[in-house]
Amino acid sequence: MDTNKMIFTLFLIVGTLVQAQKIDYNTKKGYAVNGYDVVSYFDGLPKEGDEEYVVTYDHVKFKFANLPNKKRFVDNFVKYLPQYGGYCAYAVAINAKKVDVNPETYEIRDGKLYLFYNRGKNNTLQFWLNESPKDLKCKADKNWEKIKN
Repeated sequence: MDTNKMIFTLFLIVGTLVQAQKIDYNTKKGYAVNGYDVVSYFDGLPKEGDEEYVVTYDHVKFKFANLPNKKRFVDNFVKYLPQYGGYCAYAVAINAKKVDVNPETYEIRDGKLYLFYNRGKNNTLQFWLNESPKDLKCKADKNWEKIKN
């Protein structure tokens, strides 16, 4: 093998090893957002994704309900990514903790997807809405910078 090919091969190996997720995503069930289609939230009806329509972004698998939603995601990843890696926005704001979510408890605010824990009497979306979502979002943004990796 000539020197140029060896250098190129070494570069590919090192580049692959160095690449890692940019942030920690909530990947319960092996997929972001528990396998729900992140695009479907923006249409007002969260749907579970289908294994036929999977995209890997930032080393994380996302499932989609159909081909058009998969294409919408590929065309504009940033628009559809859940905030705070898909962890509970309220828990990130209040406790700087990564807490699992109920994928059907969500809010679209300022064009962004926020997910929330909801079990028993602990519907954190209601806590979020009853308090100041704007203030909580600011707290969550600051806390996320500390815990996202």
